[in-house]
Amino acid sequence: MLKRRGFLYEIVTNKILFLMLLPTLIFFFINSYIPMVGIYYAFTRFDFNAGLFGSPFVGLDNFSFLWKSGILIKLTLNTLGYNLAFIIFGNVFAIICAVLLSEIRSAWFKKIAQSVMFLPYFISFVILSVIVYNLFNYESGFLNTMLKEFSTEPVDVYNTPWAWVFLIIIFYLWKNLGYSMVIYLAAITGISEEYYEAAKIDGANIFQRVWHITIPMLKPTFVVLLLFSLGSIMKGQFDLFYQLIGNNGILFNATDIIDTYVYRSLKVTFDVGMATAAGLYQSLFGFILIITVNYIIRKINDDYALF
Repeated sequence: MLKRRGFLYEIVTNKILFLMLLPTLIFFFINSYIPMVGIYYAFTRFDFNAGLFGSPFVGLDNFSFLWKSGILIKLTLNTLGYNLAFIIFGNVFAIICAVLLSEIRSAWFKKIAQSVMFLPYFISFVILSVIVYNLFNYESGFLNTMLKEFSTEPVDVYNTPWAWVFLIIIFYLWKNLGYSMVIYLAAITGISEEYYEAAKIDGANIFQRVWHITIPMLKPTFVVLLLFSLGSIMKGQFDLFYQLIGNNGILFNATDIIDTYVYRSLKVTFDVGMATAAGLYQSLFGFILIITVNYIIRKINDDYALF
């Protein structure tokens, strides 16, 4: 007799649901779990002739080299710094834009504004790199062309590392702001009008209504998006960085993240062991971070935690 609360009982009772879930499980098993065997690369000095298990086992030597050379620290700081900027500025500006749009009473203007802000999200990073190149190219870029018109010395942006710290953040916000704004706008739409009507009766102005009603009501949405963002905080935005920076070594100190380093290690130096070590460190760091943050949030307010 099957236990009423056993897993086998659940399978028999809900066999149709489990059957519907089976393709998803197979997909993740093939694409996410089987490739985990490749983690072994991180502990080897990979030899293409010897293959995976025939390559010399070097233990933690790859991790030790990354740490002692300072590469790991630089990559970690860059990756964390950029992603924190993306998360903070992205959410703050998205909330501001969503609140402003929600207060607009002209339906046609709201739709046009929302469409214009959402449009950059569909522009590929390749097209974005072309736009950026035509803006900042030293010889014929828009910026230097305008500076020459005003008899001002041209600026070599592609040889100015500190400038790209701001440019990357600006172009990320330009491209993704509309998408984040739509999420917050949907959350604002779900807020009951009764709250605002009661506040109006009490004499609250528009700023007080936004501060005491809209912002607190957006807190659950913000926390969930924050946790999702922190889950991939070590992943970076590879397409953005690679397309804008490419192989410009002058900018690597200011713009290199773990993803771009791993890509170059595989493409340029063919150092599979070192690249896998960096990737494994990236995954473990992100996993520990999301578990820690979720634990802290669960202690503060269990309703906002993901698990």
